[in-house]
Amino acid sequence: DRVLVRIKDLTVEKADEEVWVRGRIHTSRAKGKQCFLVLRQQQFNIQALVAVGQHASKQMVKFAANITKESIVDIEGVVRKAYQKIGGCTQQDVELHVQRIYVISSAEPRLPLQLDDAVRPEVEGEEDGRATVNQDTRLDNRIIDLRTSTSQAIFCLQSGICQLFRETLIRKGFVEIQTPKIISAASEGGANVFTVSYFKTSAYLAQSPQLYKQMCICADFEKVFCVGPVFRAEDSNTHRHLTEFVGLDIEMAFNYHYHEVVDEIADTLVQIFKGLQERFQTEIQMVSKQFPCEPFKFLEPTLRLEYREGVAMLREAGVEMGDEEDLSTPNEKLLGRLVKEKYDTDFYILDKYPLAVRPFYTMPDPANPKTSNSYDMFMRGEEILSGAQRIHDPQLLTERAKHHGIDLEKIKAYIDSFRFGAPPHAGGGIGLERVTMLYLGLHNVRQTSMFPRDPKRLTP
Repeated sequence: DRVLVRIKDLTVEKADEEVWVRGRIHTSRAKGKQCFLVLRQQQFNIQALVAVGQHASKQMVKFAANITKESIVDIEGVVRKAYQKIGGCTQQDVELHVQRIYVISSAEPRLPLQLDDAVRPEVEGEEDGRATVNQDTRLDNRIIDLRTSTSQAIFCLQSGICQLFRETLIRKGFVEIQTPKIISAASEGGANVFTVSYFKTSAYLAQSPQLYKQMCICADFEKVFCVGPVFRAEDSNTHRHLTEFVGLDIEMAFNYHYHEVVDEIADTLVQIFKGLQERFQTEIQMVSKQFPCEPFKFLEPTLRLEYREGVAMLREAGVEMGDEEDLSTPNEKLLGRLVKEKYDTDFYILDKYPLAVRPFYTMPDPANPKTSNSYDMFMRGEEILSGAQRIHDPQLLTERAKHHGIDLEKIKAYIDSFRFGAPPHAGGGIGLERVTMLYLGLHNVRQTSMFPRDPKRLTP
């Protein structure tokens, strides 16, 4: 009738208690009449000792030593205070003295990768000649790779981002909505969509929930958000692009100025960053052991620069670019470094983008026909959100669509949604995997996508 105890709860306060623990065999080492096991649950582990004595025979020690790595076992034993700190374990002050051990599920003896190799920093592996695991091997054997302490920490923290996103927006009076992912027309009017067979016709996988977010604003919901998959048929094999990712989307009506929305989105992200600092220090430290990185810095309120100011900073640094030219990826990163040097922040907003480089539905700046009421948000010099005030007047929207050469028939439903009275509104979409990657200072978005999809990967 014993209750299973979590490894993370086995501390000196539990010393001399009899407990029942379930976990995986991480390592085993036989030494004479003893066998030392390391038992793992998620990112926590503890040393377990099987020793010949009142509760263990020689056969039991031999049995324990032969249990294959990654097998799931139940252990009944007593928590004992360690004479010295146990290196390599998260529970360093106690160990488990085993009385009984049961194999619940046996793992095959040959593993496709060793977990110790998978958590070793690459530089450390190169220095002493020990193996490290490359990305394709990790992704081909994702089930094993996800068991590592680093992966466990990454996805616990990513779960926290979603939780904090929801908590913050609900507190701000937003309503969570669910939008269709199978749609009749390309949601952003572009060609980068996946076509799917839909009975006797064709449909598309949604590039964005934008149309439906805006329809909800027109339906007087005022503030909405959604969390769900987004599909992009872009043949981009870069460190930050996926063909399917999780979108954290926001849309909101405003009263006087679109900066009301910009401020709400920025504050939401700041609340997420603060929440991660407060609740997920263990996970942040766990990831930094394998991937060292400077702690993420942000200002409150968030730094907001106009696009022209960003261009001026780049020109001062020797970059040649026009006033209406979009930022290239290298220039984005350079600007991020310049902003960090000048303002000491990893998170900032770039506002008032040139109208020429934004989608047709972006509201032009009434004070300057060459700029727009649009903005991007950046973390460590990489874009994590693109947003804008949307055109809510059907006549102006039609004119802008014609200017962009878009077939009006294909976006008729979109334009018609504004014909029955639509409030001024703005919003944006955030990539969950990018936020996780950049907050932790990782170098590839595939590390923060549980089962990534890109132009070359469709499994597992």
